[in-house]
Amino acid sequence: MRVFNEIGLNNIRGDVFGGITAAVIALPMALAFGVASGAGAEAGLYGAILVGLFAALFGGSPTLISEPTGPMTVIFTAVIAKLIASDPANGMAMAFTVVIMAGLFQILFGALRLGKYVTLMPYGVVSGFMSGIGIILIILQFGPLLGQPSPTGGVLAILEQLPALVAGIRPEETTLALVTVLILFLMPARFKRYVPPQLIALIVGTLISIMLLHSAEIRRIGEIPTGMPEFQLPVFSIEQWQIMLVDAIVLGLLGCIDALLTSVIADSLTRKQHDSDKELIGQGIGNVVSGLFGGLPGAGATMGTVVSIQSGARTALAGLLRAVILIVVVMWAADLTATIPLAVLAGIAFKVGIDIIDWRFLKRAHHLSGKGALVTYGVIALTVFVDLIVAVGIGLFVANVMTITRLSELQEDDVKAVTDPDKTDLELSPYQHDLMETAAGTVLLLYLRGNMLFGVSRAISRKNSLVEGRRALVIDLKDVVHLGVSSALVLEETMLDMIRAGREVFLVGVEGQPRERLEKLGLLKLLPADHITDRRTVALERAIYGGSSAATATRSPDSDDPMDTALPEK
Repeated sequence: MRVFNEIGLNNIRGDVFGGITAAVIALPMALAFGVASGAGAEAGLYGAILVGLFAALFGGSPTLISEPTGPMTVIFTAVIAKLIASDPANGMAMAFTVVIMAGLFQILFGALRLGKYVTLMPYGVVSGFMSGIGIILIILQFGPLLGQPSPTGGVLAILEQLPALVAGIRPEETTLALVTVLILFLMPARFKRYVPPQLIALIVGTLISIMLLHSAEIRRIGEIPTGMPEFQLPVFSIEQWQIMLVDAIVLGLLGCIDALLTSVIADSLTRKQHDSDKELIGQGIGNVVSGLFGGLPGAGATMGTVVSIQSGARTALAGLLRAVILIVVVMWAADLTATIPLAVLAGIAFKVGIDIIDWRFLKRAHHLSGKGALVTYGVIALTVFVDLIVAVGIGLFVANVMTITRLSELQEDDVKAVTDPDKTDLELSPYQHDLMETAAGTVLLLYLRGNMLFGVSRAISRKNSLVEGRRALVIDLKDVVHLGVSSALVLEETMLDMIRAGREVFLVGVEGQPRERLEKLGLLKLLPADHITDRRTVALERAIYGGSSAATATRSPDSDDPMDTALPEK
C-alpha cells in the first residue's frame, strides 16, 4: 500500500481549478461551522486546513475534499456543550482531545481493514440519523437567525426558549439571515457553475451590513488570530473519560461513514476505485492533527468534492492546493473576515441543515416499507430529542431484527420436512417416493439448502418438532453451503434427542464447512459409519430396512437418478 495519496502532475490545470473552487467553497462553510459549534470561526478554518491537508496526503481517494461537515459539527457541538457543562475550565480542551481520540479510532479502523464494513448499515437508519442531524443543525441556528446567541442546553432548551427568542428578535440581523438564505435558494444554477452561492451570500450579506446597516449593532465574527495555530496538549479528565471515549467512537464512526460514502460518490464521477482502509487512515491522521491544533473534526465533504471534480480535479493535488490557499487566508488575510455578520453564517449553516435532511427518501419511505419508515422516523425523533448514540443503537437493533425476521421467513422454503411424499414440493425420485411411502410416516426426511444462518434456526426448530413419534431421522445437507452455529446447535439438539431415545439418525452429503462444524460439535462421532452417506437413497433404505451397506446395496439402484421407478422385490 502506497504511503501517499495519488498526487499527479498530468492534470495540473484541472487540479488547480478544482483546488481553487474547493477553497472558495470551504471558506464560508468553515467559518459557519466554527461559529455554529461554539469553538469559534478560527477552529473551523484550522479544521478545514489540517483535515483537508493530511487526508489529501495520506488518504485513499484522490479527489476527496475533506473538511468540517454538518454532521461532524453537530456531534462536536454536543461534545463541547457536554464537557464544558461538566468542567467549565477544561471542557473545550477536552473536546479537542475527543477529536484526537476519534482520529486515532479511525486510524485503528483503517489498520484493521474495517473500511468495507463501516458503511454496512441499513439505509433507513443512516437516512434517519443524517436527517435528525440536519434538523438539529437547523434548530441550533434559531438564536443566531433571530439576532441572539444560541441558548445552551441543546435542542430542547432552544425550543423551550423559542418564544423568548422571537420576542427579542433583532430585525437587522434577521434580515441579513433571510437575504443569505434567499441567495442560497434562488441563485440560478448557471451562475453556480462559476461562483459558489455560499461565497456570494457571504460577500453580499457583509456588504449590506457595512453599507446599509452600519448604524445598527450587528454581531460580527471579530478578528481571527493570524498565523498558525498553537499546539495543544491533550487534556483528560478521570471523571469524564468514559463520556470522552464514547463520544470519540461516535465521532470517529460518523467521520468514517461520511468520508466513505462521499468517496463512493467521487468514484462514480471519476470512474476510479478508492482504497477504503487507506482513506480511513488519512482521515484519522487529519483529525488527530486538527485536534492537536484546536481545529474542528472533519470528513469527506460531498459539496466540495463534487464541485472540485466538476472543475477538473483528478488527483490529490487539488486537495493540497485548497489547503495552501486557506493557509494563505489564515496567515495574511484573516482580518478581512472580522466584519462578517454572524447572522450571515447562521443563514449558511441553516441551508446546510436543510440540505442534510434526506427529503428524497423521507417522502417515499412509507410507500417502500411501512415498518422501515417507522424505523427511520423513530431514529430521527431519537436523534433530535434523546441522544445520537441511543438513536443509532436502537435503530440498528430494530432494523437488524426486522431484517433477520424477514430473511428467516424467506429461507423457510430452504428447510423442508417430509414424512408423506405426496404432501411435499421437495423433488424426490420415483424410487425415493416409493421408499417414503413404504416408511408410512415412521421416517422423517429433513432437507436443508443454501446458507443456514442463525435466522434460519427457528424454521429448523419448527420442522424438528415433527420428529416426535418417528423411528428414524434422515438429515440431507448435500445442498447446504454454510451451516451457522445456531442452526448447527438446533440440529445437535434434535439428533441427541433421537439418539437418547434409541432411534436412528442418518446424515446425507456432509462435506466442506458443514462437516467441519458438525465435527467440532462432536456429532459425527456419535453416529455409526454407515449412518453417514453422500446419497439420500442409501440413507432412506437404511432408515427403513436397517442393516449395513452390504445389505442395502442389493436393494438400492446405482444412483439417486430420477429414473429410479420402483422398489425392488423383498
